[in-house]
Order: sequence, then C-alpha cells, then structure tokens
Amino acid sequence: MLISEFDYDLPEELIAQNPLEKRENSRMLLVNRAEEILLDEHFYNFPKFLKTGDVIVLNNTKVFPARLRGTSETGANAEVFLVREIENQIWETRARPARRLKTGKKIFFDEDLTAEVLEKTGAGRVIVQFQTNEDFNEILDRIGQTPLPPYIKRERANFEKDRERYQTVFAKHRGAIAAPTAGLHFTPKILEEIKNLGISIAEITLHVGYGTFEPVRVSDLSEHRVMPERFEISKETAQTLNEAKAENKRIIAVGTTTTRALEASISEKGKFAAQSGLADLTITPNYKFKAINGLLTNFHLPQSSLLVLVSTFAGHNLTMKAYKHAVEASFRFYSYGDCMLIL
Repeated sequence: MLISEFDYDLPEELIAQNPLEKRENSRMLLVNRAEEILLDEHFYNFPKFLKTGDVIVLNNTKVFPARLRGTSETGANAEVFLVREIENQIWETRARPARRLKTGKKIFFDEDLTAEVLEKTGAGRVIVQFQTNEDFNEILDRIGQTPLPPYIKRERANFEKDRERYQTVFAKHRGAIAAPTAGLHFTPKILEEIKNLGISIAEITLHVGYGTFEPVRVSDLSEHRVMPERFEISKETAQTLNEAKAENKRIIAVGTTTTRALEASISEKGKFAAQSGLADLTITPNYKFKAINGLLTNFHLPQSSLLVLVSTFAGHNLTMKAYKHAVEASFRFYSYGDCMLIL
C-alpha cells in the first residue's frame, strides 16, 4: 500500500493543545472489528468493556526532560533535543540551528552545563559531548524541558505544567523522549477498578524514541522502516502473557509502543520470553498480529507509521471510517487527545 492511502483531513482546532483536567474524562471511540461497529464512549467506562481473564499491558517508560535551550559561542540561541545516549554524556541530538553549530564549537546552558559539538551526521543530527561537574541527569531534571511534540504549542514559560501531565501515572523507568500517550488516560482509581474485576495488569518497558515523530519518507510502505527502540519484558510479565495465550484469554495492549514491544518479542510458536534489547519491528499492511487481541490507542497523525500500525490491526477501511467519524464528532486528536479502543 501507499502512504497516501493513510491521509485524512483534520481541522486544526481538533488538535488538543492541553490535557483535560481529569484524565479519565477523555472520550473513547469503541471500534468493534468483527461487526465493524463504532460506539462513542468515555474512557472512564473502559473497564466495562473488559472480561475476567483479560490481560492489560502497559508501557511503564518514563519521559525525561530531553529538550535543552542554550546559546552558541556567538551568543545566538541554540536548541538541543536529546535523541539517544551513545556513551556517558555523549548524545546523538537534533539541534537547531544545526547548520551554524560547527564541529568543535560549544553550546552553553544554565547551571554551567556545556556541550561540545563532536560530529554532524546530517538531517539536523549532531553528536555532542556534555561537560559538567555535577550529575548530568540531575541538571537535566532542573533545566530541561518536557519534549512535547511540535504540534503542541507552548510559550517557553509554560512548559512546567506538562512535567506531570505528559507522564503516565504508572511511569517508572526513565528513558523516553515521548510519552506512551494511550496510557495518559489512566488513573490509580481506574487501575484499581480493573484489578478488582479479575483482570491482570502487566507491564513492559519500551523507551519511546525519535521514531515516534519521524515522518514516513517513502511512498511505498514496503520500503518503510521505523527506528529501533529499547525495550524490556520481565520474567513475571512473560509468564502472565504465556498463561493468557495458553488459556485463550485476550491480551489488550495500551498503546502502539506496547504493541510494538509485544509483537517484536513473541516467538513464531507464540511464546513470550523475558528479554531486553531493541524492538526493530515495523508493522505495515499484511503483517499478521501474533501477540495482541485488542488495542487502546490515541488518534495519530495522517500518513504516520502509527496510523499504519493501527490500520493494520483494525483494517484499513474500518480505521479510516473511524477517523472520519472522530473528526465529524469533534473528538480531540493526538497526544493530549481522546482515544480509541479496538476489540
């Protein structure tokens, strides 16, 4: 299929710029794959669509403040977005303006943090080495900004309110540069309600990387590849998932990131094993899902790899029908927006 087949018109006013005051009040579009039925709901009713024995799988990655603003040696403004740690305090970044940041030059940040440009690798990517006499992560927590997607507009002074809200309530393991946004709707009360229904909650870790923002740059999806992302599945989670498979119980992934980790880790024989490594799976049309039976997901950008993944799971026609309905019904889109439950 062509990426152009995953396009849709979205009025700008439907792009959610701020989260709802209460996480659980998000709207939820229920998508029934077998009957091709759409039902408007709210996320606080999510538990009522679950069955005893279901396994809900969450991504417990934690977003860190990966965006730094400083000045170059000439005094010009410079921005560095941390993408991947290569080794201690040496990072691959996306920098602006990259063309003015010459190899060997330095960038200065608050609290005496500096970065030396080691290499420019093209497409705005710059390898830098940070220098500080203090703990780098502690400084980052103090002066870094929440790495919101570019479609969320913020004045510089207003980033602070996103530190708590652009984070799931179950976030544990630091390492993501974007939130697993389907998880943003959950509250401790909803999680407790799910457990009380006899439903298992399992956790994996997949550190969401820059591939989340990366546009699809090819027209033929068979040529598309999503950047690998680090993930880990514990022994306890693998056991829970294998028991569910053995008993023919549903595994419902919360988010496309969770889906990628699960589908990348299941064996050809349908078994999960405790493991850590890189999820190097790109889900495109004709992919056969082996791990999941349901998916909770937000609404994604037109012509994005995440929309392609969702469409592959739910079916192209039904997915595009659901998106058309969501636009007409004024659902809120993208990271701080509403969600879909696909069963």
